[in-house]
Amino acid sequence: MAREFQRGHKAKISDLTAGTDLYVGVQISGPGLTFDISCFGLDADERLSDDRYFIFFNQPKSPEESIQLLGPQAGDTESFRVTLDQIPSQIQKLSFTATIDGDGQMSQIAPGYVRIVAGGEEVARYSFDGGEFTTERAVMLGDFYLKDVWRFAAVGQGFDGGLDALLKNFGGEVAEEEPAPAPDAPAPTQAPAFAPPQQAAAPQAPAPTFGAPTPVQAPAPPAPPAPAPSVHTAPTIVGTTPPGAPPGVPPQAPAPTSPQMFTPPGAGPQTFTPPGAPGVFPGQGQPFGGATALAPVPPEANVRVVLTKYAEAPVGDRWTEQNPQLVRATLSKGAPILAKQGSMVAYQGDIDFAHKGSGLLGKLTGALTGQGMSLMRCSGDGEVFLADEASRVFVIRLQGEQLYTSAQGVLAFDEALETEVRRIEGAGLPGGGLFSMLFSGTGAVAVKTRGVPVVIPVGPATYVDGNAVIAWSAGAQAVTTTSLRLRRSGYARQASEAVNLQFRGAPGNFVVVQPFEV
Repeated sequence: MAREFQRGHKAKISDLTAGTDLYVGVQISGPGLTFDISCFGLDADERLSDDRYFIFFNQPKSPEESIQLLGPQAGDTESFRVTLDQIPSQIQKLSFTATIDGDGQMSQIAPGYVRIVAGGEEVARYSFDGGEFTTERAVMLGDFYLKDVWRFAAVGQGFDGGLDALLKNFGGEVAEEEPAPAPDAPAPTQAPAFAPPQQAAAPQAPAPTFGAPTPVQAPAPPAPPAPAPSVHTAPTIVGTTPPGAPPGVPPQAPAPTSPQMFTPPGAGPQTFTPPGAPGVFPGQGQPFGGATALAPVPPEANVRVVLTKYAEAPVGDRWTEQNPQLVRATLSKGAPILAKQGSMVAYQGDIDFAHKGSGLLGKLTGALTGQGMSLMRCSGDGEVFLADEASRVFVIRLQGEQLYTSAQGVLAFDEALETEVRRIEGAGLPGGGLFSMLFSGTGAVAVKTRGVPVVIPVGPATYVDGNAVIAWSAGAQAVTTTSLRLRRSGYARQASEAVNLQFRGAPGNFVVVQPFEV
């Protein structure tokens, strides 16, 4: 039975099939629309550094034939053969894309899919439809990517612009040249030469046994008529006129300084009023609240253009930092997370939220430690977006390691991590000590801070305010001291002397401090 994927889901190929000779089928259609379906072979920087690995209608296979364009067959609009163990080491990702050839937009497409078939059995399917898009003319459907082992990610990311803009986004050079003669398409009534002999008395030609069985969900759409040679030339940048622009407005070419202009999927209709004078994220120019005036928005720019800078971040791993204040966790069945109750700001997919009190963390209670926390368990298939009062969020990934944190600094973490409450002894402290949380194992912890933190190497005399410390390495020994008096109490709403922590440890240990006191 094929594993169903939703947008953002990922899995190891080895978890789907033991085979490495795979069939990838794409089914996409729409009234009056013609599609170009391609595969980009990208390097470690996700760039098309070798244009021989741009597999499309004019270049149907890579030099060593590890990636081949097979043509329409078995109900699929387009299909590929991918032999993973023959892909050269410089190719780290295969991105399968679909673009509209001519006028039209992705919101017009009918329900479609990307599927993976191995040994004649469909092992994975990612379904999509036009309701997920608006004015986009291209979509990045799915990726095979190498991260220790080959993996598959269902992307479903809409992209403004056609094949030319998509090629430029991946770093390909766009130049005009004479159209190459179209290769002969594989006959739909005959399996490719590498496939085993066809079965006797079959009503129609089966797909290769390494690949796709004929689907029974819907009849195969008619193959589109062969395009004129003048249409399928090498990609050329062509400007597009924004929807709703008055007559006479010149076409707009893709901005050469912003090759990765993703469009947020599912944005509202164009009657939505965009926020006034939006800024950009750090690293992208003028930050929020800056004094420098923003460049005026052209009057012909629609809401999609204005909001592009706030697009959802591309698919990363299980935890993806969307911006400095927001993190996305991609969930799958059997791998839930625990998050601070009330931290969910949005979610997609089939997600279940269940309340978990502080008793889940052993003896950690608010009455005993002043660091009690109320958790919710997030499980299912989909994505959860988490934030807490616009605090900055950082994802710390543990690989069989240990990390201490303050309970107040924890936003969310993988349930697979082991958690333990530790007490830091100290004289004159409520309850006889200060409590912290120890995380162990393999997984991620999302911590939140007020402001940008600093990571301080632990030296022979490193002191930190107990309310400013966020996390520290397991090899650093923490002891309490009340030798210094601070302006405010180390415990909120108490009139006691300030509590400070002194850290000791061998070189290489650290402590994370936020620029804020309770």
